[in-house]
Amino acid sequence: MAVKDPTAVERANLLNMAKLSIKGLIESALSFGRTLDSDYPPLQQFFVVMEHCLKHGLKVRKSFLSYNKTIWGPLELVEKLYPEAEEIAASVRDLPGLKTPLGRARAWLRLALMQKKMADYLRCLIIQRDLLSEFYEYHALMMEEEGAVIVGLLVGLNVIDANLCVKGEDLDSQVGVIDFSMYLKNEDDIGSKERNVQIVAILDQKNYVEELNRQLNSTVSSLHARVDSLEKSNTKLIEELAIAKNNIIKLQEENHQLRSENTLILMKTQHHLEVTKVDVEAELQTYRHSRQGLDEMYNEARRQLREESQLRQDIENELMVQVSMKHEIELAMKLLEKDIHEKQDTLIGLRQQLDEVKAINIEMYQKLQVSEDATKEKNEIISRLEDKTNQITATMKQLEQRLQQAEESQMEAEKEDKKFKQECMSKSENLQKEISRKEKQLVQLETDLKIEKEWRQTLEDDLEKEKETLSHLRVETQQIICLKKEFLKLQDKNRQLKKICHDQEEALQELACKLSESKLKIEDIKEANKALQGQVWLKDKEATHCKLCEKEFSLSKRKHHCRNCGEIFCNACSDNELPLPSSPKPVRVCDSCHAFLIQRCSSNMP
Repeated sequence: MAVKDPTAVERANLLNMAKLSIKGLIESALSFGRTLDSDYPPLQQFFVVMEHCLKHGLKVRKSFLSYNKTIWGPLELVEKLYPEAEEIAASVRDLPGLKTPLGRARAWLRLALMQKKMADYLRCLIIQRDLLSEFYEYHALMMEEEGAVIVGLLVGLNVIDANLCVKGEDLDSQVGVIDFSMYLKNEDDIGSKERNVQIVAILDQKNYVEELNRQLNSTVSSLHARVDSLEKSNTKLIEELAIAKNNIIKLQEENHQLRSENTLILMKTQHHLEVTKVDVEAELQTYRHSRQGLDEMYNEARRQLREESQLRQDIENELMVQVSMKHEIELAMKLLEKDIHEKQDTLIGLRQQLDEVKAINIEMYQKLQVSEDATKEKNEIISRLEDKTNQITATMKQLEQRLQQAEESQMEAEKEDKKFKQECMSKSENLQKEISRKEKQLVQLETDLKIEKEWRQTLEDDLEKEKETLSHLRVETQQIICLKKEFLKLQDKNRQLKKICHDQEEALQELACKLSESKLKIEDIKEANKALQGQVWLKDKEATHCKLCEKEFSLSKRKHHCRNCGEIFCNACSDNELPLPSSPKPVRVCDSCHAFLIQRCSSNMP
C-alpha cells in the first residue's frame, strides 16, 4: 500500500465536508421556504466548516504573548483586491463587541453571505496566490485546486436569503465543532428524496435564471456606458471636424491673400528695376559728357597758366584761386564718382535681394501647393469620417432598440419569475408546462446573448478602428499646427522684406533727388565753361572806369572781370555774393548775366 500524503487527505476531507454542508444548507433552506436566521443549525455548521477550510495550512505568526493563527489577515486583503468589499471591512472594524481577529473574520463571513458575494470575494483571493503565500503554506487548501472547487460551490449559496444579526452575537468565544450527525442519511430522507427531485430541479433552473438576469444587467450597464462614451466621442469628432473645416477655410483665404500680395510685390519690384535701370543709364551718359568737358577745361587752364606764368608773376594769386577752384571741381568729381560707385553697389545689392525675394516667393508657392494637396487629402479623410460616424449612429440606434427589447424581455422574465414562485407553492401540476415555456425563453435568451456578444465584438473592432483614425487625425492636426507656424514665420519674413523694399525705395528716391541736384550743378558748370571759351577779356589799359558807377579804378576799388560777358566792375558794384556748395567761401556774381567774377589784382592784366 502506497503511503498517502496527510495534507492531501485533510484537503479531500475538508472538500467533502464543504460539499455536504453547502448541499445540506441549500436543500434545507429550500424545504424551509423562508429567510434563514443566525440560529439555523445548518447555517451554523456551514460557517464552522468554512472556518476550518480557511484555517487549513495557515502560517503561525508570532505575537507578544504567544503564537497565533488567524484567518482575518487573508480576509482583510479582499478590501485591496475588490473595491466593493471596503464597506464590509469598515463595518466589521466598527462593530463594538468584537475584540479578537477571529471574531472579525466570523462577522465578515456572515456579512459576505448576506450580500451574496462570498464566492466573488474568495475568488479574488485565490487568483492572487502570490499574496496568499504570505499567510498560507504551499500545501494549504486555499493554495490548491480544492480551494477553487469550494469557491465554485459557494456560487450556489446565492439562492439563499439570509438575515443575520451580527451586532449582538458573541462571535469571539464561539467553539467551532463540526456536527457529523446532521450529514448522516436517514430512511425518511430516502423516502422523501423522490418527491423533492423535481422541486430541486425547478429551483436550480430558477437560480440559473437569476444568475442570467444578473449577467444581463451587468452587460446592459456596460453597453450603456459604452454608448455614452461613443456618443461623447462622436460629439468630440464632430466639433473637431467643424474646427478643422474652419481652419481650412481660413488657410485658403490666407493663401489667396498671399498670392495676390506676392504678385503685387513682383510687379512693383520689376517696375522699380526698370526705372532704376533708365536712371542709371542717364547718369552714366551725363557723367561721361561732364568728364570730357572737364578734361578739356583742365587742359586749357593748364595752357593758360603756363602762358601767364611766363608773362607776369603778378597773376600767381589769381592762378592760385583758379587752382583752388580746379581742386574743388576735382573733389566734386571724385565725390560724384564715389556716389555713382556706391549707387552701383546698392543696385547690385538690390538685385541680389530681388533674387532672394524671387526664390522665397517660389518656395512659398511650392509650400502653398503642398498645403493645398494636404487640405484636399484631409477633406477626403473628413468625408470618410463623416460616413463612418453616420454608420456608427445607425448601429447605435439599432443597439438601443435591441437594448430596449432586452429590457422588456427582462421585465417580462422577472414578472414570470414572481408568478412562478407563487405558483410553485400552490400548483405543482402546472410546473412542467411552465418549465417547457421557460426552456424556450432560455433558448431565446441564449441566442440573444450570442447575438449581443457578436455585436460587442464588432463594436470593439469599430472602436479600435476609430481610435486609429483618431490617432491619425491628431497627427494630422499637429502637422497642420506646424504648417501654421511655418506660415506665420513666412508672413513675418514677407513683412520684413516689404519693409526692406520700402526702405530701399525711399533710398532710391533720395538718391534720385541727389542725382538731379548734381546734374543741375554739372549743367551750371558746363554753361560757365562754355561762356568762358567764347569770351575775350578786355585789356587792363582800356578798362579804366567801372561799367556801372563809371568811376576810376584804384587800390580801394579793385577790378572784377565777368567770365560770361567780359565786362569789368569794381568791388563796390559787384557785392552780390552767393555761396557755392563745393567751396566754403562766397563767390561774387555779375549783375547783368549772373556769372562768376574773377578779381584782377594788377593793372597790367591782358
